[in-house]
Amino acid sequence: MARRLDVRQDLQDGREPFESIMAFQAGLAAGEPWELVATFRPDPLINLLSGQGYAAEAVEWPDESWLVTFTPRGGA
Repeated sequence: MARRLDVRQDLQDGREPFESIMAFQAGLAAGEPWELVATFRPDPLINLLSGQGYAAEAVEWPDESWLVTFTPRGGA
């Protein structure tokens, strides 16, 4: 099971979660997939991590939150 980071509360409170997202990612083992839950589809983050070798699959939940699964290409 992939580790999950939920940043919805940060976003709802007006806090920018980018640094915590990158710190979370840095704490993962090489090749480990992970999930992000956000209040919107984080296309800029998806594009950034795509350039760093991650594939992303984004799914919108019924409550309009987004679950994005990041998987290192060639890993996991």
